[in-house]
This record gives sequence, C-alpha cells and structure tokens, in this order.
Amino acid sequence: MARHIIFVTAVLCLTALTVSASDDELPPNPPPGVPHIPMDDTCLRCICEAVGQCRPNTKCNGEVCGMYGITKRYWKDSGRHVVSGSKPSDKDAYQKCAINAYCAKRSIFTYMSKYYEDCNEDGKVDCYDYASIHKLGAFACHGKLPDEFIERFVRCFDHS
Repeated sequence: MARHIIFVTAVLCLTALTVSASDDELPPNPPPGVPHIPMDDTCLRCICEAVGQCRPNTKCNGEVCGMYGITKRYWKDSGRHVVSGSKPSDKDAYQKCAINAYCAKRSIFTYMSKYYEDCNEDGKVDCYDYASIHKLGAFACHGKLPDEFIERFVRCFDHS
C-alpha cells in the first residue's frame, strides 16, 4: 500500500512539473484589456490563400504539408491532432492530419487559441496577427512576413 502511495505521489509531482515546464514555453498572450477577436473560417481561408497552397489535394513539399502549409513542429505544438483511425504516435500521423482539411483546421484553431498575441502591436488580436503567427510561428510573429504572403493575404481579407 505504501509503495502505491509513493508511486501515485511521484506521478502527480512529475505531471505538475511537466505542466509547469510547458507553460514556460508559451509566448506571452496580450495583456488584459487587449481585444481578442477569435479565429474564424474567413480568416482561415485567407491564411490558406496567403500560404499559396489552398488546394485541397496538396500533399507534402519539403518541411510543410497540406493546403495550409503546416510543419511538423506546428502540428506538435497544436496538440498532435489526428484523423479518424490514427494515433498521434503513428509515424504518418502528422502528414495525414496536415493534408486532411478538417484535421488541419483543428490544428490551426488550437494553435491560435494557445499562442495568440498582438504581433503587429495595433492594440488588438485579429486575423492579421493570426496570419503572422501561422507563417512565422508563435515565437517569431513580430518578424517580417514575405511580401508575396502579405499581398495574397490582404487581397483575400480586404475582399471578405
């Protein structure tokens, strides 16, 4: 009985340490009072257009997969979503999810809810910020976006 209590205590301590460590890796969310507009399908469609691969049958090309151009790191950070019948530990789970429109969408929405921030420092978190986060990553969204990405995104979003 005592061994079981020690084992359970050790497991709980390790779980607490893991949760604590993973929170340290998150970029800061906007301070309280910064308006946060939730991600929506219009924004997702324009991010897809900006990536330039908004074709449902897009496979993997180098380090990105699917019509949203998702990397394996992005997929892992989003929570390792999987298509029906797969497990996150499957060797091809990332590729299957990234090329499946529904699974990729779930990954993106989860990623944005975890890592949203005011990347362009305009006082609100909106689709422009989500586009930066998607293309540059959560920790680098204040960087410079490629001109072609910006042009395609603005063309789509301003006409939505």
